[in-house]
Amino acid sequence: MYAGNLLVSSIPLKNILHLWEENDILIFLIDLDNYDTLSTEYLNNTEKEDLEKLQTLYFKKRFIVSRTVLKHILRCLLKLESILDISTYKDRYGEVHILNHEELHICISYSEDIVALAVSKTRVGIDIEAKRPLALKNTLKYLQTTSSYTGDSVSDTNFLKMWTLKEAYCKFSNKGMLSSLYKEPDFNNAWYSNYTLNNKYIFSIVTDSNPHTISISRLEILTIV
Repeated sequence: MYAGNLLVSSIPLKNILHLWEENDILIFLIDLDNYDTLSTEYLNNTEKEDLEKLQTLYFKKRFIVSRTVLKHILRCLLKLESILDISTYKDRYGEVHILNHEELHICISYSEDIVALAVSKTRVGIDIEAKRPLALKNTLKYLQTTSSYTGDSVSDTNFLKMWTLKEAYCKFSNKGMLSSLYKEPDFNNAWYSNYTLNNKYIFSIVTDSNPHTISISRLEILTIV
């Protein structure tokens, strides 16, 4: 299901509680270039251990920014006094969870200078990729189960739509990424959609088959990060 190009507007942090009251799933786009500092003051010991495993400054920065912004979002949604009351951890497949808040579902995706961050009342998987030329022959093997996306004639945009959909489905099902990429997604009990965001990013979302309301917005820069 392709929903076309969506123009994403910016919202301030103070407005997200209203969005949360009206929607089941909130998707935020966060621009990494807006954040220069790499302070770890808001990370707990488990998060700092995960941070130390990352090898490059780019990966470290996106980890710190995504976790810090996520905690500021959750402080608003949960009406907490301090973001230091929020701890994240990852399960064996890399899904992010919030300690003592299993009712919340979190999914994070990165591409170049952007972070897509989902906070949801239901299980969800998302993936985002910047529109760009690709070396298709090196990656088409992951789509061998989908005949319409094999062969030399596939376009970069169509490839990214299917690739992001597969990644989103892997995160939704919370299974091993590589084994799931070789399989055809089972959408019998799931809902999915592709979007082009601001004519710049290909974005896919997968959730359960029940009808849900979804808000996609760009989060204004947080001066406190």
